[in-house]
Amino acid sequence: MEPSVLQLIDLALAEDIGPGDVTAGYFVPADARARGFVIAREEGSISGTEVALEVFRRVDESVSARVLVPDGSRVAAGAHVMEVEGPARSLLTAERTALNFLQRLCGVASATWRHADAIRSLPAEILDTRKTTPGWRLLEKRAVVDGGGCNHRMGLYDRAMVKDNHLVSEGGIEALQASIRRLKQDKPEVEVELEADRLDQVAAFLELEGVDHILLDNMSPEELAEAVAVRGDADRPRLEASGGVTLETLVPIAMSGVDYISVGAITHSAPAMDLGLDFVLEE
Repeated sequence: MEPSVLQLIDLALAEDIGPGDVTAGYFVPADARARGFVIAREEGSISGTEVALEVFRRVDESVSARVLVPDGSRVAAGAHVMEVEGPARSLLTAERTALNFLQRLCGVASATWRHADAIRSLPAEILDTRKTTPGWRLLEKRAVVDGGGCNHRMGLYDRAMVKDNHLVSEGGIEALQASIRRLKQDKPEVEVELEADRLDQVAAFLELEGVDHILLDNMSPEELAEAVAVRGDADRPRLEASGGVTLETLVPIAMSGVDYISVGAITHSAPAMDLGLDFVLEE
């Protein structure tokens, strides 16, 4: 597991436990053991089980935990997702932090699945954005993949995305082309994406060398279809629709023929999935 994720787990446990779990310490016998199941209270997509397992391990290495439903699976209400067994104090101390991670990540995966499923018969794919919870980006982007979506760039370092504010300061189409060439020469592995909010911009960007993606910002389905027609039969640059996408507008956007549809809501507005941990005390 990546060091950044382990650090996040440690921070979450530290803020919850502090100097000690007084409830478990004073109201649960030291020798009590328990077994519990993480149960889905609603239908959804699973993500984050390995993180939840690590929470239990870091609280108490003697806890036995196993995944019953792997990440990327769809479950119905009532499904048993994980099983944990060990000292009752340890299970109770780890419970909320483990569920916080799991509910959030299953929520992102479930929101992604709803969007991906709505256009499953169409060729467009769902993309995430950088609108993620600070510190959680790696986990939330994994949850997007578990829900059937695709990852956009991870950060500012792995794709150049030239938006309207960048274009204002760029100084024209010739300066833009020169910048693309410099980037491709210095970092050939980095892709270039240009944002267009007008069709004449799309036509101009298609004339440039080294453009891998064009983001079609806040265009109507009719304008998106026209942009696809202007590109013609070429498979590059790839066309990405963005801006104000909802489940209600998703199908008309996908029917325009774009390659990708980016949806910020699958991360920044995903509701947590309802999961619970039910315990059974052991003799």
